[in-house]
Amino acid sequence: MKDSGRTILLADMNAFYASVEQAFNPSLRNQPVIICGDPQQRRGIVLAASYEAKNLGVKTGMTVSKAKELCPEARCLPPRMNTYVQVSIRIIEILKQFSPLVEPFSIDEAFVELTGCESLLGSEKRAAQRIQRQIHMETGIHSSIGVGPNKLLAKMAAGMKKPQGITILSHEDVPEKLWPLPVGKLFGIGNRMEHHLYRMGIRTIGDLARTDPRLLRHRFGVIGQVLYESAHGTDSSPVDPYSLDGNKSIGHQFTLPRDYTEIKDIRLVLRELTEEVASRARKAGYIGRTVSLTIKGADFHSIHRSLTIPHASNLGHPLFQATMELLHRHWTGQAIRLIGVTLSNLQPDQGVQLNLFKDLNREHRLADTMDKIREKFGPESICLAESLLESSLYSDRAGKIGGHHR
Repeated sequence: MKDSGRTILLADMNAFYASVEQAFNPSLRNQPVIICGDPQQRRGIVLAASYEAKNLGVKTGMTVSKAKELCPEARCLPPRMNTYVQVSIRIIEILKQFSPLVEPFSIDEAFVELTGCESLLGSEKRAAQRIQRQIHMETGIHSSIGVGPNKLLAKMAAGMKKPQGITILSHEDVPEKLWPLPVGKLFGIGNRMEHHLYRMGIRTIGDLARTDPRLLRHRFGVIGQVLYESAHGTDSSPVDPYSLDGNKSIGHQFTLPRDYTEIKDIRLVLRELTEEVASRARKAGYIGRTVSLTIKGADFHSIHRSLTIPHASNLGHPLFQATMELLHRHWTGQAIRLIGVTLSNLQPDQGVQLNLFKDLNREHRLADTMDKIREKFGPESICLAESLLESSLYSDRAGKIGGHHR
């Protein structure tokens, strides 16, 4: 785009999980399809829905029972995460045919830097049409595409025409097309920030753009300046093909099969969670100092708290101790339906720091041995003895991707 000298495209796959199923199974095409968890295991939540189902009111996050009321003829299918990951990888490969600078943003979205490719690809619209057509021809997946002078405007544009739309936004379009939108629609603003802005009387993106940036900086620090610039359509972040190469955090969370209220049951789940997070950190070659605990109650009220431990670690026991401390500090006894643990403040694992009072070498050798056994014989080949108890989720989780079957 001429106003910044850059041309950025965001390709957003429409109803991705459901679209993959329709592409792989012709009998599902033009039919309402719902990808969902197992209702019997309390994971009966809509993960994705085809546009045929969405047009009847089905939404992501809705319970399967509610979705079936709205769309009784829908085909409900379990997620196949490994298949979706493989299709996502193929789409990234397709995008790299058009530019070497492709940044995966999520499993169904990616930014493409087209700056300098105009002579090869033609106009922004023509380039978007070629990419959209190539993705569909090779995978059967439809996409919506946004084009802008930066990642922010490309992302905003991609959401304006769904499904199968192409939208081009320039800086000159911002006052007319973005400012009337609710402030929560601005890329980068989550529910919590939207709530803070509402309390300041900021309802629309235009309200945010007209707010004194000094007030925003005073209230939110450097984030306030970013908010102000975003409201004006300004974003200088590069398209980074290596953005996913370095982990910023490693975590895991899942919905429980029933409401957990007993401390002994919650303790077991946290023990298993921290062991899983620690194992993933070891596999990635990281240790971390900050442990975060996420709890969502049966009333959907969430608690998220963090604790920095004295020494960075990727062993289950110190992470478990930190999560239990957080639980005792902040849990008020309400029934828990979702629980998660995250390790952040990561740094490369460069060996064991000696400790006069604990044999960390022994703990590391034990952890490494368990990792090797699971790698060779499968995730269920060895586990904690208490994972054989009824409240354990270990055997149900083993071998899944993102909590879902491969």
